[in-house]
Amino acid sequence: MKITYIYHSSFLVECSSVYLLFDYFKGTLPPMNREKPLYVFASHRHGDHFSPAIFDLPKLFPKAVFILSDDIRKGRVPDEMMDRTVFMGPDMKREAGQIIVETVRSTDEGVAFLVSAGMDTVYHAGDLNDWTWEGEPEEDNEKMSREYREYTDKLKGREIDAAFLPLDGRLEQHYARGIEYFMRSVGAGIIFPMHCWSDYTVIHKFKQQYKDEPGIETVADITRQGQSFEVRNKNYKSLMLSSPGGA
Repeated sequence: MKITYIYHSSFLVECSSVYLLFDYFKGTLPPMNREKPLYVFASHRHGDHFSPAIFDLPKLFPKAVFILSDDIRKGRVPDEMMDRTVFMGPDMKREAGQIIVETVRSTDEGVAFLVSAGMDTVYHAGDLNDWTWEGEPEEDNEKMSREYREYTDKLKGREIDAAFLPLDGRLEQHYARGIEYFMRSVGAGIIFPMHCWSDYTVIHKFKQQYKDEPGIETVADITRQGQSFEVRNKNYKSLMLSSPGGA
């Protein structure tokens, strides 16, 4: 399995028989086999996770299928794309072509995706995170943490090869609450921090601050757009491919 970081919360996962593209709204896609099935996911309607531009992809990838959170209005989908679009709400399970998709409720908008493609299982959290903000009422932050753990706990016991989780420096001292809980309670072969925009220093900060925590060695070092990783037997190595130009 090969994983390429596109931008922000967008990643391309190449499995043996399919591509999985998550929350693409901006950035340069790497070279791809246009005849290989492409499944395009949008976890919710926010502009940094969904763009109608994804509906141009079938011009290049004729086997593209779209799997969208049901908070995205159907009116945003071109009529000619409706027959290849699946809408999913929280706590659903659907078989779509060669993959099986399960959803988890988000603490913000939309859903998180758990996708099984052959022997590979990947989890993309979307905006499911412990959004504990400085200055918010204590009871609101407590409710946020409680709900985040409740929703995340549904993944306990699942064998996940790669997980994509928010690590947002804007949360200040609470920036790692979500990813830390996932790392301790669920875990994955490799964990990709996301929702960092272009501030990759927050990843280094997290790995240093939690360097003695079990599971920290599974956190990927993302340093630039277009960076690719090869995942084998729940380990990874950076392929250090040259970064494509930004879009």
